[in-house]
Parts: sequence; C-alpha cells; structure tokens
Amino acid sequence: MKERRAAPFGSWSSPVGADLVAGASIGLSQIVLDGQDVYWIESRPLEGGRNVIVRATSGGGIRDIIPPPFNARTRVHEYGGGAYTVHRGTVFFTNFTDQLLYRVAAGAAPRALTSETRFRHADMIVDDARGRLLAVREDHTVAGREAVNSLAAVDIEGGGESVLVSGNDFYSSPRMNADGSRLAWLTWNHPNMPWDGTELWIAEVARDGSLVRPRRVAGGLEESIFQPEWCPDGTLAFVSDRTGWWNLYRRREDRIEPLWPKEAEFGAPQWVFGMSKYAFQSPRRLVCAYTRHGVWGMARLDTATGRAEELDLSYTSIESVRTVAERVLFVGGSPVEPDSIVSLDLTTKRATVLRSSLFASLDARLFSLPRPVEFPTEQGRTAHGLFYPPQSAEFEGPSGERPPLIVSIHGGPTAAATSTLRLGVQFWTSRGFAVLDVNYGGSTGYGREYRKRLEGLWGVVDVDDCVNGALHMAREGAADEKRLVIHGGSAGGYTTLCALTFRDSFKAGASYFGLSDLTIFAGDTHKFESRYLERLVGPYPQRKDLYEERSPIRYVDRLSCPVIFFQGLDDKVVPPNQAELMVEALRRKGLPVAYVAFEGEQHGFRKAESLRRMFEGELYFYSRVFGFALSEPVEPVEIWNL
Repeated sequence: MKERRAAPFGSWSSPVGADLVAGASIGLSQIVLDGQDVYWIESRPLEGGRNVIVRATSGGGIRDIIPPPFNARTRVHEYGGGAYTVHRGTVFFTNFTDQLLYRVAAGAAPRALTSETRFRHADMIVDDARGRLLAVREDHTVAGREAVNSLAAVDIEGGGESVLVSGNDFYSSPRMNADGSRLAWLTWNHPNMPWDGTELWIAEVARDGSLVRPRRVAGGLEESIFQPEWCPDGTLAFVSDRTGWWNLYRRREDRIEPLWPKEAEFGAPQWVFGMSKYAFQSPRRLVCAYTRHGVWGMARLDTATGRAEELDLSYTSIESVRTVAERVLFVGGSPVEPDSIVSLDLTTKRATVLRSSLFASLDARLFSLPRPVEFPTEQGRTAHGLFYPPQSAEFEGPSGERPPLIVSIHGGPTAAATSTLRLGVQFWTSRGFAVLDVNYGGSTGYGREYRKRLEGLWGVVDVDDCVNGALHMAREGAADEKRLVIHGGSAGGYTTLCALTFRDSFKAGASYFGLSDLTIFAGDTHKFESRYLERLVGPYPQRKDLYEERSPIRYVDRLSCPVIFFQGLDDKVVPPNQAELMVEALRRKGLPVAYVAFEGEQHGFRKAESLRRMFEGELYFYSRVFGFALSEPVEPVEIWNL
C-alpha cells in the first residue's frame, strides 16, 4: 500500500472533483409499479436538472419514457413529488414547463391531457372503472389570491375536470380500495404542516364518481397521519404518531389497532407527495422501512400475528417502498453505496441493483464513513449528528494539526441527515475537511417530542445544537476550533446565518438560498409554507418582535466573519432578495462576502453547471479565508472586502 503524504488540511488533491459531483450522479425517486414493470424518476443535472420517467421491464430492458424537453415535475406545494402514475402501460405525468397533465402510451409521443396552465396536479391515481385520474389539484386561477387546493377528478380521454373534495387548505394521498368503492385521503389546515397534524378521511364512491358519507377516521390537530394504504382484504392501514412515534396502524371494523408498536419512525415529513415507507405483499403481509437513531432498516410484518422478520440489509437509507409478488422495490443507499433502485427477492434475500445514482467508479479507500455521535446541548439535553473525518488514500494531515470542520445543516427544518454515500460530503472529506451533519432538535427520526423541540424556538434550539456539536468535536480533538465552518441550504441556510450572526464560534460560512429576514418570508412565500413559522416562531404580526429578533439581516453589526451566498434567481420559496439584502449589508460593513447567483435555478440547484460552480466557489472562498493553497485550479469568485 502506498504511504500517505502529509499535506495541510484542505489542500489535498482528490478525484472527487466538482465536475464529478455535479455530473457523475443523478437523483433517483418515485418508484411506481405496473404489473412486473418498474418505473422511477431520474433527475439529471447534465440535462439541466430534467426529471425523466424511466421503465425497467421484467425482461431487463431499461429505457426513457418521456423524451426531451419533457420534464416530469409538478409545482404543487412548490416542492412537488407524485408527478406521475402508470396504468396498464400508459403513463400520466405533469410537465414542469406548462404544468399540464400529459399521457404517454407505449411507443407514442406525450399528448397533452389538460389545457389549463393555472391548474397544477400531483399525487395521481387511476380510477379505472370510471376512466379518470384522481389527483391533488392546486388552483392558481385568481392572481393575488392564495391558491385553492382540492381533490379533483380528471377524465383520462378528454381532460375535463371536476372537484371531489374541497374546503380545507391542503389535501394529499388519495387512495382507492381494490374494487373502487371507497376512497381515503389526508387533509389539513393552516397553520399546521403535515408532520404537525393531519386528518385521515374516507368516503364511499358512488356509481357516478361522487363521494358519499365522507368522514374523519383518524388524526387531528396534534396527530400526524402518513401514507394511508388499502390492504387487499379491505382494511385501511396508515402511519400515525399518536404515541409519539410514527408507527403502523390499521382500521378494522371501526377500530384502530397498532400493527407493530415500536420506538422507531415508520414515517417521514411529507415535504413532497408520493412518499412510501411500506407496501402490502399480501392480505396479511407487508414490508416496511423504519428508522432508529438516524439509520433505516426494513422488516416483513405478519399483520395477523404481529410477528416481524427484520431483513438483514446493507442499506441504511430507504425510500419509495413498493412490492410485487415476492419482490420489494425501493431506493436504497448506505455509507459505501450510493442511492440505487434496488429489487430485493424476499425468498432468496438477494438484492439486485437496477440503477445506481453514481456512474463513476471510485476507490473505496476514498470514502469517509459516518460515525453517529451524540453530544450534550442546552437544558441538559442530548442532540445527534453524523461525523465524517477527513479521508484520503494519498494524504494525511501534518502531525499535531487538526482539520477544519464543516458543520452541515439540513433543510426543512423538519428533515434529517442521511447516512447514504453522498459525493457532496466526500468532496470535502477527501480534501482534508471534517464534516458534522447535525440532526438538531426539530429533526425527524427521533420521535415527536424531539421534533417539537423547535416549536417557537427556531433560530435558537437549532443554533445551540449546531454550536454545541461543533465545540464537542473540537473538544474531542477531531476538529480545529479556530477553523469551524457552517453551511446549509434553505432552512439550513437560515440556521447558518443565525449561527454566524448570533454566536461567535464559527469562523466562516456558506448559505445556499437561506432566509435572512423572517418578516419578509412571513409575507412573501408560497401557500404551503406561508403559515409554517407560526409554530416555529409565533403568530405574525402579533409576535413581530420575535421575527425581528431572530432575523440575521437586522443584526449584521454582530456578524464578524466571512460569508458566501449562493442563490437561484427563480426561487419562489426563498426569493433572491433574502440573500441580496444580506450581501449588501455585509459589503457596507466591510466584511469579506461573496454572492453567486444562478439564472434559471429555483429552490435547490439542479443544473450540473450550477452545482459545479457552487462546490468550486465555496472551496475557493475557504482557501482565501483560511490561507491554504488549492491543489487544482478553480474559477475564482469575487470576494468583496478581502
């Protein structure tokens, strides 16, 4: 084995370049089954972030279903998800550019099904008996008014629409039983988000397609319901956090029964439509994914006996669970395996990868493996994270030197760090940075009580946990306390800016499309999140004082370290003025600051050129701030006041 050379942390050369991170991987999501055929969505940075529907047949052939420039992506809730469905070889999908519904028969070109661009659709299912699609619809007909959400029926031939259920602020998860006689769905109202409190409703479906005797059967203001599904025997299953953990239940003869009580999470925050963490294999067997301490596993459950068989898998991140016969399909990843479309034979327990998200072949010695960490934080509590040490096959740090640490903040803020292999993390660790992915109080995966820590305290609890996590790693000797960095996107960008403004532990930071002024966000964002801050901060304008008190833009005099901002100019969730106001304030103050804006990018960057520029720009920024040489040339960013 080649002996490693000593070189300053941050300056190591690495095969995990920005081009590789941006272009050698794709996003995989939204598995849909049609008989033995498996469909999924591929998000391709090299095609401008286009979402492509792909099909794998039982014979092993894999091909694209929609040609360029079609892009299967819905803007319902802005975050989308559930952008397509398949029935007997015909694909129905929402096209991003015009938000129209299209249908694609085998071997044919996409044909527009609807014509009203002000209607957006998501979470579609096919009502075969009545020749229609059932979908969540978001109506943007009246300019200047909040969009109107409903459940709607769309004729699969002519595209005509009718509203089935309306009156509440939000709807999701329409699910029809096997004989088409009953429909279940979720609904909730402002100011709740779906992980705060939702209601599960069912109704009979009349011959003419109308709904009869709609009634609430579970959920409420303080109970979150996730993924209702009809069992083949006619009972209704769902996930509820009524005990403090998202667990599996079923409704049978008007009684609600727990299926497998466990201090684990079988659900996740519904930021997007079409999420699936379990699926029925037969009337009495289901396959489910669950997480404990930030790591996902999978089990097969006998719903009659309650006996669970835990499956011995290498995957620690599991999404989009579907079953057909003796197979379970899912998107799975691990610390050494990128997200992949996986087919698991439940008889032989043999897993087959149908598609990997990573095209490049990399030396496993490059990979920094995450270590779950717990650390003390405020009020005698414990917070969680995943720690990645620097790792290289060629380099090591100088004797006695500790590495710089990047504290990485997930979005949401109701989300969670994942342990699956991510080139974006390895980009940093293979250059000599340590990374701490923090699951601060408010993150999911640790029960409702942990999730509720953030209520009324966003900008406080998350910041405390990030600071305490960084200092804990420094005290352990795993990081240089003088080179602590923090970065994050969206809500993670807000936490980043708060930590840099209201604390003095971090020496630099990077904000991707992060909030800087909560008062602007309270009145200038999309419907889905327009009342989100009422739980996270307080009612507005009644508690305007809290919004101002926790807005970094109002306290730039307290900020005393360099910051770089990255922003999509078409972002409707966090508009560009959030970053631009902060940049201008820092310029006036004389602090080192950089701003990189991307035409054509929304909330989250999807284009390869944007991702490449982001990684190289951030690395260049830190090299100038901390004074280390770069091992390869990168395009500089303009840094004011440096």
